[in-house]
Amino acid sequence: MKEVFGNIIGIKPSQIKRLENIYRRKIDPSLIVPLDLASSLLEISNEIGRQVGILVSRAGYVDYVAVGDFHKIVLPDFGRLRVGSGRFRGLRFIHTHLNREPLSRDDLVDLVILRLDLMASISLDFYRQEPLISIGYLLPQNSEEKFWKIVEPQSISKLNLNFIEFIEALEEEFTAKSLISRKIKSSQERAVLVHVSDDFDRLEAEEALNELKELVWTAGVEAVDTALQFRKKLDPKYLLGKGKLEDLVIKSVQSEADIIIFNQDLTPTQARIISEMTDLKVLDRTQLILDIFAQRAQSSDGKMQVELAQLKYRLPRLTRLDNGLSRLTGGIGGRGPGETKLEISRRRVREQISHLETKLKNSTLSRRERRKKRKDNKIPIVAIIGYTNAGKSTLLNGLTLSHEYTDDKLFATLDPHARLLCFRGEMSQDDHKIWNLEKIILVDTVGFIRHLPKDLLAAFRATLEELEDADFFLHLVDGSFFKYSKHIEIVEEVLVDLGLANIPQLLVMNKIDKITQKEKEKFIRQYNGLAISALKGDGLEELKMELAKRLWSITSLLGKK
Repeated sequence: MKEVFGNIIGIKPSQIKRLENIYRRKIDPSLIVPLDLASSLLEISNEIGRQVGILVSRAGYVDYVAVGDFHKIVLPDFGRLRVGSGRFRGLRFIHTHLNREPLSRDDLVDLVILRLDLMASISLDFYRQEPLISIGYLLPQNSEEKFWKIVEPQSISKLNLNFIEFIEALEEEFTAKSLISRKIKSSQERAVLVHVSDDFDRLEAEEALNELKELVWTAGVEAVDTALQFRKKLDPKYLLGKGKLEDLVIKSVQSEADIIIFNQDLTPTQARIISEMTDLKVLDRTQLILDIFAQRAQSSDGKMQVELAQLKYRLPRLTRLDNGLSRLTGGIGGRGPGETKLEISRRRVREQISHLETKLKNSTLSRRERRKKRKDNKIPIVAIIGYTNAGKSTLLNGLTLSHEYTDDKLFATLDPHARLLCFRGEMSQDDHKIWNLEKIILVDTVGFIRHLPKDLLAAFRATLEELEDADFFLHLVDGSFFKYSKHIEIVEEVLVDLGLANIPQLLVMNKIDKITQKEKEKFIRQYNGLAISALKGDGLEELKMELAKRLWSITSLLGKK
């Protein structure tokens, strides 16, 4: 006999036996629930003073019997496997309500999240002494943004509905709307993006959400919806509050999203709780950036650094215990139980972290030797820094006639690239006599971004080493971004954090082909910088001359003249 799930403590053995016997019932597939079965459920529910529910398959078999308390019932864990687009779970849930209350919010959230065929509550009409049924079912996408429809309580005996015909027609409508919304089936995953803010600065929050959209696009994910919420204090358990989180999950299911991506870093507890509320994948900002890094890293060093950062992120999140993990392994005689599977997983992650750190340390020594040779040659080193997607790789290509990979995406460059920039032939003979500068080493670096987590700096190690050796920074700014001053501040903050704020720099506005002459002149006045278009080549000769002038004084002081 199958077991009865839920709150069965204190129930008499005879009553449990009656509940177990419900599994033997075979329901006519055309009926939501037969009158006699509804009466039996209400009878035992009133006896024990608790809600009783059953999950019924389309074939008419009772798969689960569950017991709750007087006010609510928790569905048994029958898995959170995704179903196909436009398809339902193939299970309907029928349960008792002792006070004739309508379908609760919890009922409707379960209906959406679990994608049930139907949610029904049955209660007793005290006047007529007959069961009443209230029904809720999902609605396909619609202009009114309604997720479900509720049919008011009515007598089961008078309910004129062929369940199988109804649910098949509803699924067909869902499938048709799904195909229309997607137009062409895409292999891209679909995501709902979430930003929660506690400073109530709407412009700042919308800007952060737009940047998250760019990150998601860079990762190859389609953003199908967004959610922005302001709170005085972030919820330590749900981040944005339980009710708002339920709304978010409902919206995600309705828009057929595969992932919910948060613009904040989730604590292990938040990630676990949010994941348990839905069968959707849940990512936070760090996971998203690490995923982009994993896609973009080309060199063996870069790949190792990204893997190391992923493992360090994963380690503190290996905390969830279940029945499988509670089984013990190892242990001999009286020496104790040995390691749990969870402890073994943690140990293996630590071992892999240690292994990667050793390999990267050896690689660092090799890079240090190469950089030492550069210094011995007394060639000035200029690092191109800036916010991600400012055009640094395009500038490197334009100045050195190289062909490094470029793309209009965030973090298109992860591995640093060094190229020689020769000045001979670019200056007059008199200039050469004055500056005595023939060539420099120009280094392209990974872009910075706001709220860069400390743990992610491990993935920047190779680039940071290049920055530490630089004599001069070319700080490139995307002039087409309306709040480029904010990007400048963020880069300056990162340099301070890295202890590199003392290295001289030249601010250069890029993408002047996308701005007005007035905006260009304002930047030059405000920052004593230059304005260029790395893509079109505008201003590059002027930039070379300015670099030569500024490097002359620096290299003279450094003894590289």
